[in-house]
Amino acid sequence: PVAVIIRLIIPVVLAFVYFFSTFLVLPFQESLILGGLMLIYYVPPAGKESIIPIGIGLGIPWWIMAISLALLDILTSLFMILNFSIALRIPVLGPWISRFLASGDNFMETHPWISKWSVLGVALFVLLPLQGTGGVGATLVGIITGLSPPKILLAIGCGAMAECLVFALGSEIIWQLIMDNLLLGLGTAALAISGLILIYILIRRWQPGIRE
Repeated sequence: PVAVIIRLIIPVVLAFVYFFSTFLVLPFQESLILGGLMLIYYVPPAGKESIIPIGIGLGIPWWIMAISLALLDILTSLFMILNFSIALRIPVLGPWISRFLASGDNFMETHPWISKWSVLGVALFVLLPLQGTGGVGATLVGIITGLSPPKILLAIGCGAMAECLVFALGSEIIWQLIMDNLLLGLGTAALAISGLILIYILIRRWQPGIRE
């Protein structure tokens, strides 16, 4: 049906419109690099914490990297909302979605703060530096929580933008330090990576219900 096709292509068309618009503000080569990184973002275990620093290191402005990846999370959520029944039939993704929804009650029991804080709770879930907290996982959490589609998109947009800004600004500072003082920059990068690993471990212990 035409309606199904329209729902399928809307997120894709929006992504391409955004990508081609970057040619207006970036050199041709950098826009191509950005497009490649946006595609790689969908290949596990790639995430914001790796794609954003790489993009900035390759010359893409930090704010464009932040906007680009946050937009991908929003568009992924939009795709899920518009095409949920189709997503269930996608190999690998579909079974993962089914398992996630089947464990919905258990998930909410181990994450009661998400339901309690509603939109803010889902936004904070997106902020967690774990796989499964991006556009797909956060949409499912929003559905389990009972949020309407607009509220799910709002929560994911706020959470993704905040997370992307943290990684983008942090990466920009570290790259500047590396350029000014190699040892200081590398030392700062090592501390940042160690901090992320520590946060990851603490969150996994604090929230055992989250699964990659």
